[in-house]
Amino acid sequence: MAFTRATGKHRRASRSARTTRKLAGIATLATSGVVGTLASPALAATDAARTQDTGLTQAVVLGDELAHRLEVQADAQQAAAETAAVQAKAEAEAKKRAAEAERHAEAARKKAKAEREAKERAARDAERKRLNAFVAPVADSYVSTGYKASSSLWSSGSHTGIDFHAATGTSVHAVGAGTVVEAGWGGSYGNNIVIKMHDGTYTQYGHLSSIGVSVGQTVTPGQQIGLSGATGNVTGPHLHFEARTSPDYGSDIDPIAYLRSHGVNV
Repeated sequence: MAFTRATGKHRRASRSARTTRKLAGIATLATSGVVGTLASPALAATDAARTQDTGLTQAVVLGDELAHRLEVQADAQQAAAETAAVQAKAEAEAKKRAAEAERHAEAARKKAKAEREAKERAARDAERKRLNAFVAPVADSYVSTGYKASSSLWSSGSHTGIDFHAATGTSVHAVGAGTVVEAGWGGSYGNNIVIKMHDGTYTQYGHLSSIGVSVGQTVTPGQQIGLSGATGNVTGPHLHFEARTSPDYGSDIDPIAYLRSHGVNV
């Protein structure tokens, strides 16, 4: 690295340079005759005087050499100090940039973590909503026989559930999430399924032509559990649906009110 002195600052001439200029001035005076007059007594000087003059000159030369060495040393020290200062500044800048990069990286990590956690929460909420959702047991159908309708067709004298219009082979779905507690022949209900719902209530699906689940199996809202049919005590194919407080016959509650309370429009 090159170093230059600031503009306008000049080092004082070295002692050897000053001595040289003095000798040059004396030589000039000698040519003009001034020194000739003044130097006459000096020509009579003894050898001892000349010896003293020689010793003085040697002292001046040695002093100039020492001054030059000290000057070189000072310049080297200054250059080393300036180099160290530049290096320290560069290291400080590098540390500053590294710290800034680490701050940005940490911010990015926190943002990514927050986004990941937000997505996980959204997924959990969506799954919770899906599991808590209810659907109609037969899609795009209607109630053909209402709850508590009177008829001699039923041993109790009234209808304990509701009938959904459905041709044989129509897909039957679990209305909500739960666990199958009965899957098989149910007497006058024909092939039937009973599910214990997550809220502690029970739902029943009767007169099925086919059963697609088994006892102990968990089901989710809208999952196909069987196909509608005309098994058991019926006059034609349909789906008999009940809502109950227990898995047993006689604990029925209004299935339309039950479905509507869970957001199903029937």
